[in-house]
Amino acid sequence: MQGPAPDADRPLAEISLAELTDALRAFRRASVLVVGDAMLDRYVYGTVRRISPEAPVPVLAVEREVAMPGGAGNVVRNLTALGAAVAFVSVVGDDQAGSDLTGLIGGQPGVEPWLLVQGGRHTTTKTRFIASGQQLMRADQEVVQPIHPRLADRMIKIAGDAVAATAVLVLSDYDKGVLRGETSRRLIDAAHAAGRRVVVDPKGRDFSRYAGADIVTPNRAELAEATGMPVDSEEAILAAMRALQAEHRFGAVLVTRSEDGMTLLDGARVHHFPAEAAEVHDVSGAGDTVVATLAAGLAAGLSLPVASRLSNLAAGIVVGKVGTAVVREEELAEALAPERGALRKVVSRAGAAEQVERWRRRGWRVGFTNGCFDLLHPGHVHLLEQARSWCDRLVVGLNSDASVKRLKGAARPIQGEAARAAVLASLATVDCVTVFEEDTPVELIRLLKPDVLVKGADYTVDQVVGGELVRDYGGEVRLAELLPGNSTTATVARLRG
Repeated sequence: MQGPAPDADRPLAEISLAELTDALRAFRRASVLVVGDAMLDRYVYGTVRRISPEAPVPVLAVEREVAMPGGAGNVVRNLTALGAAVAFVSVVGDDQAGSDLTGLIGGQPGVEPWLLVQGGRHTTTKTRFIASGQQLMRADQEVVQPIHPRLADRMIKIAGDAVAATAVLVLSDYDKGVLRGETSRRLIDAAHAAGRRVVVDPKGRDFSRYAGADIVTPNRAELAEATGMPVDSEEAILAAMRALQAEHRFGAVLVTRSEDGMTLLDGARVHHFPAEAAEVHDVSGAGDTVVATLAAGLAAGLSLPVASRLSNLAAGIVVGKVGTAVVREEELAEALAPERGALRKVVSRAGAAEQVERWRRRGWRVGFTNGCFDLLHPGHVHLLEQARSWCDRLVVGLNSDASVKRLKGAARPIQGEAARAAVLASLATVDCVTVFEEDTPVELIRLLKPDVLVKGADYTVDQVVGGELVRDYGGEVRLAELLPGNSTTATVARLRG
């Protein structure tokens, strides 16, 4: 049963880790409306082996490309990764990038998209060229102009209807034109008329267009630009926050301060959250993660200080990733309870895909094997040792309990999927475990695209499920030597007499 949300009046120090972990589960019942500038983030990965003879620039041999929603679309990605339901209202151009972005947003579970199309407008696209984990350059295509007034009216009407069905409104302003002019003020008025709180991720110098918002989340540089005040000390930052709050009647101001953490001015109360990042690889999209976690927490009924603390924790996680990334509920739970140890290897399907992508960016070879692994025996251990020797990182796809029952009969599995996953995760040869519900791992293989697929030598290469798929994209199928006399089925039979 879901426990009560931590009391807004209790000091943060008195809120236990167990309560914060319970609070994470509340994200699954959150519903948020996001309105703002949608972008398309493209990543072009390759290898540099020479300098161009035409100019002193590196030649990137392109190997693969990845596209994902950016800007306000990345706020949406982060919200869905936390389990929240999202309505998204934005504007795209009538171009291929707009079509691609619409497909990416619409393909996310839990999202109700309202992406309006403006003829003649270019969809904002940021293309990053990356080699060996380093960004070589970024190319932007965009039109930074207000959207057409009639389109703005239509967007506000749609958002006004959607706000009644959600708990919190997020305005994600990247100053590309969607929230220009009176649009922000009209959306804030509509949300307040429906009794909903408004979280604003602001941009630019003029914060008057966000007047009356419940929470604004500038970074330190944006705070300085908006107030014209110094932000070079704790006292100066707090003075600027109070001036900003008073001038525009903001309910609260949350300032993100990079390596110095975050500071929350909640009415008259001040909370400081030290930085949580163990290491920083990429700050791209960290502000989106903060806003999404904050909004999900508020929509789930958490107090502003508790939601802010979880946002700070999420920011610390996401900057340790490469590229425009998201934070998932299990990652926040792990950060709150680091003593979980090996269980950190057990992740969702989406988490496995993200982990594989991070490994691949480091140039590591990824292996995959799968099975029920019910009552782990020496034969399993031998197979996993061989599989790990053929790759840099090994993912194990584990049949779910329901899948095992369909394959092995109603009396199986002997151990539930959580126990089986925990045992696998405890092995040094296993780097990631993810459970799949289907009878075969084909969809999981299609998602992860491992470099090497491993099965036991009781199969032939042509019989390995997913083998043809792996070979088609250039991967390898390998058969592991079996240890004779080891069988889960035989072990179960002996135990049952």
